[in-house]
Amino acid sequence: MSRIIGISGSLRKASYNTALLQAAVELAPVGLTIETGSIRGIPLYDGDVEATEGSPTAVVQLKELIATADGLLLVTPEYNNSIPGPFKNAFDWLSRPATDMARVFGGKPVALMGASPGRFGTLSAQTAWLPVFRVLGLRPWFASPLYVSGIHKAVDDQHRLVDAETRERLQKFLAAFAVFVG
Repeated sequence: MSRIIGISGSLRKASYNTALLQAAVELAPVGLTIETGSIRGIPLYDGDVEATEGSPTAVVQLKELIATADGLLLVTPEYNNSIPGPFKNAFDWLSRPATDMARVFGGKPVALMGASPGRFGTLSAQTAWLPVFRVLGLRPWFASPLYVSGIHKAVDDQHRLVDAETRERLQKFLAAFAVFVG
């Protein structure tokens, strides 16, 4: 049984990307458990705070979740054709100190997916993550990208993913990623 940590890059309660992550938890194939982590509570990165106080509790807890997982699933929104600031900021904290990166991220399989009301899903944000993955030493999975466009039409009033085609695409994505994770 593989255990991966899924993280939504949105802080919004009614986030489409958090809805996509929750659907992934529900649709995970047999043999794959998706546990969710959160970037909520992670302050803006400040090297002075790091030097005097160390990493904030929210960072330490998320780092340990990631370090003990078999893989990582990032569900990224797209803001201004790139990575949302809060999501990137969380990874700036998670990569500190640099001497701890290999323990937390080194060689860990990672998959990206994301949802947007726009026509291109989160193509630009997912592309923007690639240099970050290289620096962190993650092992990205590229076999079957999942860009969900028109997400506002695929969720119900409770922000549950209800669109059958999108759910099927998500199931296939998760099944293939589970094989990659091993």
